[in-house]
Parts: sequence; structure tokens; C-alpha cells
Amino acid sequence: MTSNRVSRRIVLQSSVAATAWLAAAPAIIGRAEAAVMKMRCSSSLPNDPKYANGRVYYDNLVKSLKANGLGEQIEVTFFPDNQLGQEIDVINSVKLGVIDLMVSGSSISANLVPLVGTFDLGYLFTSFQQQTKAFDAGAAKPIEAALLKGAGIHIIGWAYNFGARSVLAKKPVKTPEDLAGLKIRTLPNPIITECLRLMGAAATPLAFGEIYTALQAGVLDGLEHDPPTILASKFYETAKHYALTQHIFSPLAVYFSDTSFNRMAPKLREGFLDAANKAATDTRAHGLAVEKEALAALVEKGVTVVECDKEAFRKRVLPQTDNFIKARPEAKAVVDLIRATQA
Repeated sequence: MTSNRVSRRIVLQSSVAATAWLAAAPAIIGRAEAAVMKMRCSSSLPNDPKYANGRVYYDNLVKSLKANGLGEQIEVTFFPDNQLGQEIDVINSVKLGVIDLMVSGSSISANLVPLVGTFDLGYLFTSFQQQTKAFDAGAAKPIEAALLKGAGIHIIGWAYNFGARSVLAKKPVKTPEDLAGLKIRTLPNPIITECLRLMGAAATPLAFGEIYTALQAGVLDGLEHDPPTILASKFYETAKHYALTQHIFSPLAVYFSDTSFNRMAPKLREGFLDAANKAATDTRAHGLAVEKEALAALVEKGVTVVECDKEAFRKRVLPQTDNFIKARPEAKAVVDLIRATQA
């Protein structure tokens, strides 16, 4: 008799427990499904919320994720100032899926897929506004496809570097003859290195994180970059002459690992990609505004802005594009579309 009562009690308790678990199961499963996706975003530039394009993009991305209702589902941690390694190492880590996101110029990925170097050809673009029109017309699509196929990296947004690349040097540069023999730092990218060589410089590839000390030590006579980056990184402390060569309007790319892309649920991915594009658009507007402001700030800090013979530099660089197309015929359609686009 006692045994039957105990058995009945155990069955009832088990039933109650099972019912309670089943009732709670959707909430438990829901919590598991809603686990936060954590991502890392790298930039080589300083953690400057105004003049550093990586930080500006990151802030815009966080804002856009919240606006899309994804602030609780996606957590992006920002690593500025080469904290995750030099750019060439980071882009390889994005390729391998070790790092999720990277904000950098198109130049760095040309080391993995040379066709991306099309966008670094000297005097190809005339302005960032013209670049946007060309991209909207389809000029970026073949490059994006090549990078995804060749390196497993998506470009999920195009923004602007904060100004065209021009030459900052320790002496005034107005003509190609003035640039002759000067050791000018370039990105570790053969296209940009060749562009500066054609302009007359002793082009010197070097990682971004090594520029300041190389300028101090006299290993470099200057570098080529945009005004906000020069300001944020304090390169003006050792080189005081900024020649407005404006030889490259290199686009800013938001790189996303295909590994990270594939581990996102489709609905989550859709919202994330939309937020990433909105953040890129906001970053473009910011970049156009701060370029002039940064140039004025450099003058206040003792930098002399030099109006140079831009046409003389452009003529010297023109053969670069023809040679690039001969080596990579698939670039011709992209170049033709860009050249046909008016600002």
C-alpha cells in the first residue's frame, strides 16, 4: 500500500516537473537563440572619434545597429591603432576568419587580390563624389566579386578615406623634380609604390605603425596620406610641407570575413549588412566635412600647404593605368566606367 502511494507520488512529481520544463523550454531555447554575436573590428588608425576613419565608422556602425534593433544581438568591439597587428597581418586574419571586420583602404586587400589595386591607380578618380557615382553605376562589383572569390572577404560598405592622398615632406614639393630622391613612405602595395615612383619619389613601402619613428630617425623624408590621418597621427611634428598632389582618391572599404558572414543567421545578417551600409554612407559625409577642417588645423600647427603642379605629376603617372590594364585586361571595363563617370 505504502509502495503504491510512493510510486503515485513520484509519477505526479515527475509529471509536474516535466510540465514545468516544457513550459519553460521555449524561453530557455529563445535565450539560447538570442545569444549575442560578438565580433572584432580592426583599424590601423588612432582612436580619434573625429579624424580617424576607423573610429568614425565604428561609431556609426554601433548607432546603425541600434537603429535596426540589433544592439542587443550583435556586439562589435573596436581595436584601433594596430592593436590586432599590422594591416597586412589583419587582412590575412580576416581572410582566415580570425578577425571579423576591418576598416581600411582598398589598397591593403590588393596584396591578396591584385585586381583590387585598380582603385589605387594614380589620378584615376577626380573626386570622391565622382567615385561614388562610378560605384553606383557598377564599377565596384567586379572588384568585390574578385575579392570574395580570391580571398573569402566581403566588402560590405564603401566609405571615403578622409581626403585625397597627397605628399607631406620635410621640404617643399611643387614639381616632380622637387620630389626626386625623397624617401616617401607608401603603403606596402605595389600600385601605390609605383605611382609615387613615377611621380619622382624614392617610394618606400612601410607599415603604418612604423611611420612616425621612421620620420623621426630620418629613415623617411615624408609620406603620402590624407589631412585628417596626418593630423590624428601627428606626422606633422616631423614634416612640415604638405603638397596637394591629390594623386589617389583611394576608397575606404569595410572588410567582412566570409567565415563570419556564414555563421550569421540569414535574418540577422540582413539587418547587419543594412546597418553596415548605412554606417558607410554616414562616414562619407563626415569625411568630406573634416578634410578641410583638418587641413586648416595642420596650418595652425605650422604646416605649409603647397600648391603644386598637379598636371605635371598626372602626366608622369598616366602610363601606369595602361600598363595595369595590359597585365590585367579584366580591369579595363572598370577603368572605362570610372573615366566615363562625371563628378
